[in-house]
Amino acid sequence: MLPSRDAESPSDPWKWVKEHEAPPLLQDDQIRLILRYPKAFTLTTRVIQGEVKSLNQKPNLKFFDKISISSQLSNSAQYSFVSDELVSKACANGTISTITGIDVYKGKGFCNLLQRVSYNAPFAVLPNWKCNGTDEFCRKLGPFASDGDIKSTDGGFKDVSLYMKNIHCEEETAAKSHANAVTKVSAVFRAVHPSENLYLSGRRSGLDNMTVTAEGVWTPSSGQLCMVACRRGEADGCNARVCLYIPTTFSIRQRSILVGTFSCLNTEKNLTLSFSPLSFEKLVEPMDMQNYFQSSSVTHPSYSYSKTDEAGSILERNQEFSFTTIIKKSVMKFPKLEDSDDSLSSLSLLAEDLTFHTPAFTEKKTLMTNFGMDVLSLGPLFGLFWRSSNASIDEQTPYKTKDQYTEKQLLLNVSAQISLTSGNFSKIFLEGLYDEHTGRMYLVGCRDVRASWEVLSASGDLESGLDCLMYVVVSYPPIKSRWLADPTAKVSISSRRPDDDPLYFKPLKLKTTPIFYRRQREDILSRAGVEGILRVLTLTFSIGCIASQLFYFGTSPDSVPFVSLVMLGVQAIGYSLPLITGAEALFKRKASASGTAYETPSYDLQRSQWFNVIDYTVKLLVMVCFLLTLRLCQKVWKSRVRLLTRATPQEPHKVPSDGRVLLVSLFLHALGYILALALHPARTERFTQVYGSYTPGATNWWQTETEEYIGLVQDFFLLPQVFANFIWQIDSKQPLRKLYYLGITLVRLFPHVYDYFVGSVPDPYFIGEEHEFVNPNLDFFSKFGDVAIPVTAIMLAVVVFVQQRWDYDKLSQALSFGRFRILPSRSVKYERVMSESEMVSRVSVNGNHSDEE
Repeated sequence: MLPSRDAESPSDPWKWVKEHEAPPLLQDDQIRLILRYPKAFTLTTRVIQGEVKSLNQKPNLKFFDKISISSQLSNSAQYSFVSDELVSKACANGTISTITGIDVYKGKGFCNLLQRVSYNAPFAVLPNWKCNGTDEFCRKLGPFASDGDIKSTDGGFKDVSLYMKNIHCEEETAAKSHANAVTKVSAVFRAVHPSENLYLSGRRSGLDNMTVTAEGVWTPSSGQLCMVACRRGEADGCNARVCLYIPTTFSIRQRSILVGTFSCLNTEKNLTLSFSPLSFEKLVEPMDMQNYFQSSSVTHPSYSYSKTDEAGSILERNQEFSFTTIIKKSVMKFPKLEDSDDSLSSLSLLAEDLTFHTPAFTEKKTLMTNFGMDVLSLGPLFGLFWRSSNASIDEQTPYKTKDQYTEKQLLLNVSAQISLTSGNFSKIFLEGLYDEHTGRMYLVGCRDVRASWEVLSASGDLESGLDCLMYVVVSYPPIKSRWLADPTAKVSISSRRPDDDPLYFKPLKLKTTPIFYRRQREDILSRAGVEGILRVLTLTFSIGCIASQLFYFGTSPDSVPFVSLVMLGVQAIGYSLPLITGAEALFKRKASASGTAYETPSYDLQRSQWFNVIDYTVKLLVMVCFLLTLRLCQKVWKSRVRLLTRATPQEPHKVPSDGRVLLVSLFLHALGYILALALHPARTERFTQVYGSYTPGATNWWQTETEEYIGLVQDFFLLPQVFANFIWQIDSKQPLRKLYYLGITLVRLFPHVYDYFVGSVPDPYFIGEEHEFVNPNLDFFSKFGDVAIPVTAIMLAVVVFVQQRWDYDKLSQALSFGRFRILPSRSVKYERVMSESEMVSRVSVNGNHSDEE
């Protein structure tokens, strides 16, 4: 079944294609498919060619033009290395030398290492910055076709990629020594246009003018892989050479785990096929270093610092000598070396703290980008901490920090790289100094310039094709301080070139969203475990308080009708919400609301079996509290029903009713909620001024406000009972047991007190991270709120205590100031109901009736 032309619209037969409609399908059995497989899998005989042809005649709607098919044999086929003569000719006349001062891999297991380095990741094509020729010549993409899309890059080859696929590698096992062993390698190189999809291009198998097949040998003595390259895998197109190396020495100018060059052979025979040497590389990612060399016991990668003197000059120009700086050094603590089993561990932990990935923005919010800071080496440590790659460093002696250091001793050599998703550059290679005392890095930066080949050739101050006339200053936030310090990192990137230089760029100042360190991540775990246990203990105590109130109803049935159902309802709703929504009980959990995890949690607490046990225990205890509170509501309701049956038809209003209590409570809380929503923009603006434009929960801030205000209503659960006691004029009756209302008040206030005293780490570090504490950036759960809310709740408990101790007249007299009376005169409204309540209690006792009936 094949799509066909539309016979009803001969003038526009492919209308359905333009309008994205369902195509008309025709059944066709007049199709011929021919595939031609090679008999041998070699350098020039690997192509599978074929065609699909219609056997229908041209007027037939089922007719279509011939379709050509091109592919190649897969890795599962047995490759034959039979091109030794071509390889020897290509590599006999000399090869491209390696970069001066850079060591290359010469150890065992080259095949395995090459597969890991080239696996599923494209190489970057470098600009022709050393080209010496005409504009047409210097715009060529080596042995690959140079169409308009390629030529538009002006020899800078921006966003042009190169895949190395279908690698066949055989190591010679019969050699007497490793130095004399020869490893044979075959591969296919595919160039990818800037506009192409990298993923789809990497999966293509056809051989066209953007592909080159190659075969050659790798010699351990030189560490060089030399290969002869053939355009489209054709025998008459083998006029190029590929030289490839895997460096093991890195520097600010050498950040590649693989470097290679295409060069032209026999240029005098066909000048149209000649091209300028084309270089390519694969940049090393700090996190991948251990994947490349972890199995090697012979070769250890290393880093060579060369810009520390220049970084020292940057430090002198940017160092501040002021009273503020002295206070900052004495009060604030920044990431530094700590006591550890050995120096490598201490350096590795510090490198982990100095590495972060987070959104960043300019001061005027004109640029928003994802910002990555990756530490490649720190002092003698290169890459992440693993024993084999840093075996030359003394790691047997436990490392102990000193009490006092000189300014020079607090400076550490560091190399890193910055990654940006928007702006004038995507990567900056860095090298310089880190000051542990001030939490600042003073760095020299090098960037890969993607200008035209003419601009690059005219720039005589490039270092290996990199613009290194720039400096970067990174200011880290403090780990901990007595005051709430700014938890954002600040980055300043500047060019040292004159304004009229084509490679000059305007200074860029970035401010990240709040970041946090390893200690804060560990604090999340420890505090989460402690808080889980505290939740269990506080909920258990709540169950005891509610149970005591139930027993109190049995000993004082006359006071049961005067318990506010609104107050009990607030409690019941507070216990039911965690069961319905899955929210945390007692402690407010602030979930990530960014929508995109810029900085994902370092530890998944939900997967921990221990935390799951605590979570299920908490839910069970919350369910018990909820059921016991419903039992309180049932007892109060039934006591009022019995009281109502004894009231005369003309006096049903004399039975305690929560109507006015509910109205007053709703009115006050509605005003408070509206005020909270009205103040949200002001709080958001204040937060943005300090921490930037990234505001947690910006998309559903009203939901966050609602959740937090519901928590505030639960904290003030005694407010309806206070109103009810005034309205009903209880006259020293004690509907609530002291253990109940004082105990529940303490339980509600405990998270605020706990966070005020224990939450010493500035909570903005935890933005985008789940943790157990209330949100200190908002008014309800700010440091002020942690004081104001407990004070208000305690005042409500004191008022209830006084109401249950003093009669209405005494309370009214105490709240009178001269002729001004806060409370109205005594009403006779509830005198009868109080006496009837007492009578009901006596009848219940004498008649052995239970209020549960």
